[in-house]
Amino acid sequence: MSLKAEVIDKIAALVTAAFGLVAALAWNGAIQELFTLIFGEQSTLVAMLVYAIVVTIVAVIAVILIGRAAAKAKGEDEAAARRR
Repeated sequence: MSLKAEVIDKIAALVTAAFGLVAALAWNGAIQELFTLIFGEQSTLVAMLVYAIVVTIVAVIAVILIGRAAAKAKGEDEAAARRR
C-alpha cells in the first residue's frame, strides 16, 4: 500500500471515529434526559449506576451484533472471491 493510500485510509478512520464520537455524545445527552424524566432532576448514585449499566449492556449487545454482521459480510466476500 502506498503512503498516500495509507494516509487516506487513516484519515478516513479518524473521521469515522470522530462522527462516532459525535453520535455517542448526542445519544448520551438524549439518554441522560430520559433518565432525568424517569428519576427526576436529582442525579442520585442509583440513577447514575442504572444509567451506566443500561448503556454498558446496550453497547455490549451492539458490539456483538456488529461483529457478527462484519464476520458474516467478510465470509460472504471471501466465498465470492473463491468462486471467481
